[in-house]
Amino acid sequence: MLHRVKRIRDLFIPGVFGLLVLITLVCVLASCASSSGGSAGGQGGGTPAVTSSVGAGGRDHPNDGMLTVTVAQLPDEARTTIALIKEGGPFPYHQDGTVFQNRERLLPRESSGYYHEYTVKTPGSPDRGARRIIRARDGTLYYTADHYESFKRIIQ
Repeated sequence: MLHRVKRIRDLFIPGVFGLLVLITLVCVLASCASSSGGSAGGQGGGTPAVTSSVGAGGRDHPNDGMLTVTVAQLPDEARTTIALIKEGGPFPYHQDGTVFQNRERLLPRESSGYYHEYTVKTPGSPDRGARRIIRARDGTLYYTADHYESFKRIIQ
């Protein structure tokens, strides 16, 4: 009987220790994943707040940690692009309105074709520049000033 108790103790203690290590690792990784959702840097005015917002289609966005920016905080060129999106064009670049693949997976995961991208002109840039607005099928708009390295949900 004493041998059996000792054997259970010898198996139980390392098992509990291993479980605690695993739980700690999962917590650390989850914390890292939620804090790497993008930076607030880049072009575009104002300091955006982390808030809950509602997309143009009425779909609630939980406080998922994504930075938000108001239309008024965006550069003038972004507001022009938003107006063109609402009017249905015409757009200055032939790539405008094409499917955005979300390869970086910084936006909520959706089916292919859910997101479309539009160029935000960058004054002085010899090409399209790095700034884009992404429109979701539900009407939610996202802004990136750094060519998809980070996004801010636009509060309309």
